[in-house]
Amino acid sequence: MPRPGLHDLEAVVAVARRSSFRGAALELGMSTTALSNAVGKLEAHLGVRLFNRTTRSVSLSDAGRLFVENVGPALQDIHGAMDAARSKQANPTGTLRINSYATAAREILSPLLLEFIRRYPQVHIDLVTEGRLLDIVAEGFDLGVRRATLVPSDMIAISLGRPQRNVVIGSPDYFKSYGMPSTPTDLLQHRCIRIRLPNGALFRWRFEKDGEPLLIDVNGPMTLDEASLSRGTVLEGVALGYVMERDVREDIEAGRLISVLKEWLPPSDELCIYYPGRRNPSAAHRAFVELARELGSKSRNTAV
Repeated sequence: MPRPGLHDLEAVVAVARRSSFRGAALELGMSTTALSNAVGKLEAHLGVRLFNRTTRSVSLSDAGRLFVENVGPALQDIHGAMDAARSKQANPTGTLRINSYATAAREILSPLLLEFIRRYPQVHIDLVTEGRLLDIVAEGFDLGVRRATLVPSDMIAISLGRPQRNVVIGSPDYFKSYGMPSTPTDLLQHRCIRIRLPNGALFRWRFEKDGEPLLIDVNGPMTLDEASLSRGTVLEGVALGYVMERDVREDIEAGRLISVLKEWLPPSDELCIYYPGRRNPSAAHRAFVELARELGSKSRNTAV
């Protein structure tokens, strides 16, 4: 029987991380059948079952848990050695996996991501957008994109500048029916869209004036966790929304939506690219970081 290879080990670790063959297959860019065969081959070679499988769940066996605990760090060392070799490349190549949330991804698409692949056509960008906050190292990402206050303290962060503003918006029809709020506390008498955070908690709408913060726990007919759903709901005149200005700027300019309480909504934190400290980053990783620094510098100079 052929000895297991690196891909077989990565397959087991990915299934353990995702608790799903399908999720691991998507992460690794292979079919579920191929992934299952890789895991099965390794189990046959070891003579033990690594996973307990049912029609509804996948979990590590005791042997599998011990195996992953030992293999995981070894795989990181192997990939570190590979990164060290790649760092000697003259030209950036390979794949960069980047995790972001959707609004930030749209914000950096043209000035950063598209410019990067124009400069370095041999690099493939694998961009994954999701709302939840995650450990980019454990999930196999090279870089993450978040607002400055959400970047983990053990990561290296590069500010891209580009501060954004949240806005409170409503449709003309809504304001005809319910009137306009004059202060944030007036929102307690309005129909508002509640926002659910990635960790399941409800977000309180944030305001500030003269350096004094104010959090409002709004009420309303719906709770949503995605900005585009909030926009669509507000356009229908059902409720007020609290979203990033960038996502609704065209609607405001066209008169489809009206922004209120502007003096209570200062710019939010700057957007950051972040990544773990690496002794030997790949040439592609270094080139991306350099371009991110260039973008951040240009953004700050433009602001001045």
